[in-house]
Amino acid sequence: MMLLKLRPCLFNIPQHSSLFNSRFPPKARPYSVSFITPLSRHVATFKTSKASPQPETVSFAPNAIFVPPGVNIEDITDEMIVPRSNIVIGPYAGDSKINNVEFVKSSNRVKDCPKDNRPEFAMLGRSNVGKSSLINALVRKKELALTSKKPGKTQLINHFLVNKSWYIVDLPGYGFANASESAKMDWSSFTKGYFLNRETLVSVLLLVDASVPPQKIDLDCANWLGRNNIPMTFVFTKCDKMKGGKARLPHENVREFQELLKQNYRQIPPWIMTSSVSGLGRDELLLHMSQLRNYWDSELPD
Repeated sequence: MMLLKLRPCLFNIPQHSSLFNSRFPPKARPYSVSFITPLSRHVATFKTSKASPQPETVSFAPNAIFVPPGVNIEDITDEMIVPRSNIVIGPYAGDSKINNVEFVKSSNRVKDCPKDNRPEFAMLGRSNVGKSSLINALVRKKELALTSKKPGKTQLINHFLVNKSWYIVDLPGYGFANASESAKMDWSSFTKGYFLNRETLVSVLLLVDASVPPQKIDLDCANWLGRNNIPMTFVFTKCDKMKGGKARLPHENVREFQELLKQNYRQIPPWIMTSSVSGLGRDELLLHMSQLRNYWDSELPD
């Protein structure tokens, strides 16, 4: 129970109306999932090079960035903001190198998940969003997480122990998963039960495909997490993919997704653009995870 109380202390999620059905007490957290109230408009300036159409730097209005613990917003400089993200790097960011990783177990019930109180980050996304590819890219092992040509093969809660100190958790995808109808129907109670009851969950990494326009199912998932005060970071995948014809660039799809989130969020949670193919955003995402994890560790009771 102590760890369950620590999680809201980490994430500064304010309480609103009973629409949230909150399970957690209102304490200070490093970023807010301020649901229902519209987000103030932010300014994004993209600088592109001839070699790549992807944005190299992004400048934000102060109310559109993620401010981590230990940072005063007045002290933030452009150099502190991770490229292609809204994430500020603060004093809790530390060694983010992955030295070793091992598969621990698969669980079909939350109560069967590891009980060693190590902090964990849960990977969630549509069945074809590239979740397994991102996990493999983060740990730099090609087949640690199963990459299948048939979306929806992950049917269990899979725990991977990193550096013998924290977990990456691979959760079942949602959407048009190639699973039985009964398995699809169980997603709500199975995965949502994990979010609501897992004491050691530091943050959900919600993966969104940036190569296509925003999908309603991703927005619905984000809004459910917001209503239930579950901390999250948006990880936009496939940002290297350039569709032909009149298709928009990945950063244009990212911007539209954020515009749609404004309808329900006062401030968008942390987000970052990535590519499992080119390695875009890999080191920066791990650095962001390190500052959340290190703050979590620092606040644990002795």
